[in-house]
Amino acid sequence: MRNPAIQNDFSYYRRTISRNRINNMHLDIENEVNNEMANRMSLFYAEATPMLKTLSNATMHFVSENKTLPIENTTDCLSTMTSVCKVMLETPEYRSRFTSEETLMFCMRVMVGVIILYDHVHPVGAFSKTSKIDMKGCIKVLKEQAPDSVEGLLNALRFTTKHLNDESTSKQIRAMLQ
Repeated sequence: MRNPAIQNDFSYYRRTISRNRINNMHLDIENEVNNEMANRMSLFYAEATPMLKTLSNATMHFVSENKTLPIENTTDCLSTMTSVCKVMLETPEYRSRFTSEETLMFCMRVMVGVIILYDHVHPVGAFSKTSKIDMKGCIKVLKEQAPDSVEGLLNALRFTTKHLNDESTSKQIRAMLQ
């Protein structure tokens, strides 16, 4: 999502390799990506958030393959992870333990990623009133950070969630993400 040029760069690489094959210039054959892998990589990078899409698909596959395991087990785990991140970010005592800005950003990325994953896995999503995620609190924590460091995370919530625009989403939450 933050680096759309990667798909263009990979397309350029594929065209260059193709031209080299036509001209019989096998320069660095052991480091060349084969066609099947290149096709799979292209499909992977075609997504706006490829890793999140992969995690979402894997989680959905896990839930659908394990019908005896209630979906609440998975969603409860995800909502707990979100709550832990939110508390670590909003509580000065815990936040002061972060020794670097990178750790703080990592915690925010995990929180947002898990919210999006929850939203994809849970039948009514993360923005519903019945959700076990405190969306208002999570968005508030993000908005308290430097705007340039969290704009990508807020955009991820705006554009990669399934249920933000549902009628069951409160107007207040939608307004917070505008």
